[in-house]
Amino acid sequence: MNDEEFPERIIQEYVPGKQITLAHIIANPNPDLYEKLGVLNTTDPIGIITLTPAEATIIAGDIAIKSGDIQIAFLDRFSGSLFIVGRIDDLKTSLQTVLDYFEKRLKFSVTMITRS
Repeated sequence: MNDEEFPERIIQEYVPGKQITLAHIIANPNPDLYEKLGVLNTTDPIGIITLTPAEATIIAGDIAIKSGDIQIAFLDRFSGSLFIVGRIDDLKTSLQTVLDYFEKRLKFSVTMITRS
């Protein structure tokens, strides 16, 4: 048999590092997003953080809620996703506090806060 008879196989592996890969604020979310998140009593902006390892999301949630007038909309310790809601200034403060703590204290690689 020659190589042309078999398709090329590619094996991908996920190797988590100590990193925050997304820190984003959605300033004016579509109302459908709240329903999808299960957050029904707000029209506040949404902050999103993704982390690896995923368990670090618990720490991020704790820091975020202690550093600004925000609420946790969704925290998934298995995927590393954290969604928070609050006023933009409070979201910025909470996200920046999380980034600073993870970078300086836990030696994570972090990203910058983006906004849409």
